[in-house]
Amino acid sequence: MSFFKEFKEFAMRGNVIDLAVGVVIGGAFGKIVDSLVKDVIMPPIGWLMGGVDFSGLKFNLPAILEGQPAVTINYGSFIQTMVNFIIIAFAIFLLIKGLNKVSRKKEEAAPAGPSQEELLTQIRDLLAQQKH
Repeated sequence: MSFFKEFKEFAMRGNVIDLAVGVVIGGAFGKIVDSLVKDVIMPPIGWLMGGVDFSGLKFNLPAILEGQPAVTINYGSFIQTMVNFIIIAFAIFLLIKGLNKVSRKKEEAAPAGPSQEELLTQIRDLLAQQKH
């Protein structure tokens, strides 16, 4: 089998396509949550804390050598990223919880059929009846 044919078969599997769609949607969802945190959630929190702009919070480290630029530790961006993570993790938790609830309902609604042993016993009994 040629390399390209094998790659095509791999790429066209349902799992790979589903994964690719999930990655694209996840990336878009991440951008939405980032905007939600940066533009909607953090400004009121900063306002309540006396006008603090979290994106601008940083700690300046002085330059060690002359002519070298100062280094900053941007802990405000880190706080925003942590809030993003918490929101995304919570949204995924709710999604998985909902999917589990739906799958449990499907399992409960599905009628339990006879086991393989019961079916084989029924077939054996029917065959025995036909011989008589």
